[in-house]
Amino acid sequence: MSLAVLKSRALAGMHAPEVTVEVHLANGLPSFTIVGLPETEVKESKDRVRAALQNACFEFPARRITVNLAPADLPKESGRFDLPIALGILAASGQMPGEELDHYEFAGELSLSGELRPIRGALAMTHAMHRADDSDRRRRAFILPRANAEEASLVRDAAIFPADTLLQVCAHFASANGDTRLSRHRAAAIMSPPAYPDFADVKGQAQAKRALEIAATGGHSILMVGPPGTGKSMLATRFPGILPPMTDDEALESAAVHSLANGYSARRWKTRPYRAPHHTASGVALVGGGSPPRPGEISLAHRGVLFLDELPEFNRKVLEVLREPLESGHITISRAARQADFPARFQLVAAMNPCPCGYLGHHASKCRCTPDAVARYQDKISGPLLDRIDMQIQVGALPQEDLLKQADGEPSAAIAGRVERAFTAQIERQGKANHALSGTEIDTHCKPDAAAEQLLRTAMARLNWSARAYHRVLKVARTIADMAGAPEIGQAHVAEAIQYRRALREH
Repeated sequence: MSLAVLKSRALAGMHAPEVTVEVHLANGLPSFTIVGLPETEVKESKDRVRAALQNACFEFPARRITVNLAPADLPKESGRFDLPIALGILAASGQMPGEELDHYEFAGELSLSGELRPIRGALAMTHAMHRADDSDRRRRAFILPRANAEEASLVRDAAIFPADTLLQVCAHFASANGDTRLSRHRAAAIMSPPAYPDFADVKGQAQAKRALEIAATGGHSILMVGPPGTGKSMLATRFPGILPPMTDDEALESAAVHSLANGYSARRWKTRPYRAPHHTASGVALVGGGSPPRPGEISLAHRGVLFLDELPEFNRKVLEVLREPLESGHITISRAARQADFPARFQLVAAMNPCPCGYLGHHASKCRCTPDAVARYQDKISGPLLDRIDMQIQVGALPQEDLLKQADGEPSAAIAGRVERAFTAQIERQGKANHALSGTEIDTHCKPDAAAEQLLRTAMARLNWSARAYHRVLKVARTIADMAGAPEIGQAHVAEAIQYRRALREH
């Protein structure tokens, strides 16, 4: 036959829409044309496919070859279409049987020698294929480079057939017996996630540890303010180790985002992401962008921790882009030609010095900053952004002689056990963490008793809180009550929550 039809996948943000690869051979002057809105990487596949077929000892047809990538209005990028285009040419020219092609989807970049090279987004494509299979009761297998098999096999029950070369794929379809058929990839046993640094290394700072435990339990964002050397970064790097364990769905979401960026290793399965971009990072690096759009740091931290050290040193315009994803949990990147949606449900942990020199309030070092300089420094963080940070705490410096006397801190495993128990209570009660409660859900699940409500209203009036700040304090109080096993928010819970919003300006 002179026409072959195969299936593959494109990438559009987190989505992987199906692409039909149609290859037609016609009489006329030899030519090779690819249509269907291909970008430069796809157009260059003509030379890669020609060389790969010839070096694999196949005949490259001296005919008019037209490759259509449908739908025509969906941009196609990267070299993942090399493999389906090459197979389509072989099937259309009769050099390879094409009866089974409809049972598979294909993706892979070809080297000039015919070897298959890894591609970006294999996990996202496999996940999309598997969901499509479930929706219309069909079952397709996925043939892709062996280097991508490990991450693709994280999609449970997906049929993955890895290959090293174009010849292996052709032999799979040409074989009448099982000798040269590709073997289905068996998912390797998932190893235990790598251990995080332990809180036992942190001496002292009991108040900061308590605040971080509350933040981990309820999923609250937190800002730590203190002089240099007080352990803010040390606390932040240990914070992922006390977060609740990831569910399979959360782990798959996180893995799919990383697959879109630089690939994903199964060794990181169910490991909470920890991203700590430098303060020179641009807005595009933080939220994502480019052409085609790629996920940024806030999406790579999805279901994990985004740590911003030296918060006032970030460009103010860069920090302002955090306001929307902190509320919505996703980011939409709009360009003239397309839009891309990426998840961004991260937990923000930030740290900063209290003043330009860093020693405001230090017990030994004297701060030389003027009040105006301190105000200008702290004003680098806008009120609307600060309003969205649930908890703001002071991390004070300990005298050296007191620090040496401190015993080792409580290990992360003990803290994580308490966090998991309180978090489980939240899930059983409302199906989500406290930080994600909406307005009506706050009224239902975060109702304080009379004394607590009066205290909260008094604090709101005196500290000039916004309605958002009022609700965030109420959600933190709900978390504190959950940690204490209290069914109702009491005055003590509200009083502690109020103290966690007074590190900087009175918001």
